[in-house]
Amino acid sequence: MNQRFGLSQRVATLRIVFGVIWLIDAGVKMNHVFVNEFKADFTEGSAGQPGWLHWWFHFWTRVIDSSPSTFAYITIVLETLIGLALVFGFARRSTYLIGFIFSMAIWAIPEGFGGPYSMASTDIAQGIIYALVFAALYGLDSVSTVKPAWTVDEKLERRFSWWRPVAEP
Repeated sequence: MNQRFGLSQRVATLRIVFGVIWLIDAGVKMNHVFVNEFKADFTEGSAGQPGWLHWWFHFWTRVIDSSPSTFAYITIVLETLIGLALVFGFARRSTYLIGFIFSMAIWAIPEGFGGPYSMASTDIAQGIIYALVFAALYGLDSVSTVKPAWTVDEKLERRFSWWRPVAEP
């Protein structure tokens, strides 16, 4: 076994473990409490933010007000699809980009950029960390010169030549 193939397997392991984390997160949200308190999560992120950011949080609160339960279910479905795509190695390029954008949105809206920051702050929230893991997976997949390990994409690429741009970072 050469060193590069080892990298491919390590990247695949990271991708799969991260996918399982996303599936667990989605599963935890599959309850009436998450759906019923979805809007409150958004308004909570705005508490204590600086005045120049109020427009941002008010905008998203108004968007969510139109149908909070719909947005809650969209969140659950999107997290489930991201988790499944990571576990099975399906449409990796698209999944990494969508996951990065979605993670940044989570960090910037309901998590309130991890703030407000004060002497009592203890962390910057997980959305930004998730986004960095997606960026790292994209980068690691890009530098690997060996076929990626344990992916559905590899099988689809053999069958459909047009699939490669969707799958490969």
